[in-house]
Amino acid sequence: MRAADLIVHAGDLSSIEVLDWMKALGPPVHAVHGNVDTAEVRARLPETLALEADGHTLAVVHDAGPAKGRLARMRRRFPDADAVIFGHSHLPLHETDGRFQIFNPGSPTERRRAPRHSFGIAETGAGRLELRHVWLG
Repeated sequence: MRAADLIVHAGDLSSIEVLDWMKALGPPVHAVHGNVDTAEVRARLPETLALEADGHTLAVVHDAGPAKGRLARMRRRFPDADAVIFGHSHLPLHETDGRFQIFNPGSPTERRRAPRHSFGIAETGAGRLELRHVWLG
């Protein structure tokens, strides 16, 4: 994470100490709060955010809602975004519709029903935005 240009977290940090730890790593941290976060975390982080990354707009939200219709729903909710990064289920997911993408990186700490722990990496360059999972263990 120290080598990243920026860190994006889609919620469920649980405590303010985790947020402060990530911020101490160096790269800018962009995060939203999740449903298990403490009141202190919820007070410091927004429900949604949009950020620019190398000419691409990334929207971040914790809960993207039910699986059925999610891609179209996120496209409608964030019409200016190139991609939406979300969490909540902790289940890794990557869906695309043309140049629009939705991406759940999964979790490196709490995999729940996912087969493995994971996190995500976004790479940009030459007008492209590539989102991919990194599988742990």
